[in-house]
Amino acid sequence: MNIPKTVELPEIPFTETVELPARETALIVVDMQRDFVEPTGKLPVPTAPQTVPVIRKLLQQARSAGVRVFYTLDTHLKEDPEFALWGEHVVEGTPGWEIVDDLKPQEGDILIRKTRYDGFYGTPLDEYLRLFGIRHVVVTGTVANICVLHTAGSAALRFYKVVVPVDAISALHPFDLWATLRQITFLYRGVFTRSEGIRFRP
Repeated sequence: MNIPKTVELPEIPFTETVELPARETALIVVDMQRDFVEPTGKLPVPTAPQTVPVIRKLLQQARSAGVRVFYTLDTHLKEDPEFALWGEHVVEGTPGWEIVDDLKPQEGDILIRKTRYDGFYGTPLDEYLRLFGIRHVVVTGTVANICVLHTAGSAALRFYKVVVPVDAISALHPFDLWATLRQITFLYRGVFTRSEGIRFRP
């Protein structure tokens, strides 16, 4: 079977400006942990460090507007079966499991420990979002086609409106990044924008 080495990229809709109601919006920071972000981590994503200042600015904007902030932490115990796929990483309690210093959670932020790709799977994330009356989620972080995609897709399947700023997510390969945006916009009807295009209104 001959598999083509190049494919035509379908058109991916881009939205210049997205206005979101602050009280009905949550900013979700996915897995910005040392093992993924720092070059010396167990499973580093090469472009993740570039997203740190972008996410930090979004966090500042969100907090000043009263937007709820959630962090997911990929969390594993020793001998987790997932290590057969990726090797050992983000073992709970190790330095590599911690959120990077520039994005440290603040008082009032909510941390969600997850054991698999999806931030909703086996976690109280949906319960918290509904408790706070959230209808829109802005999903940032890493890895684009893994935990970001599964979390964004799971949010959409629960009928949250999903927004993904492309400069605030990172992938192991550029193909994976664009495949993620295609899936989120086409399959889940999410919105693809850039971080500077996001506005939180009272």
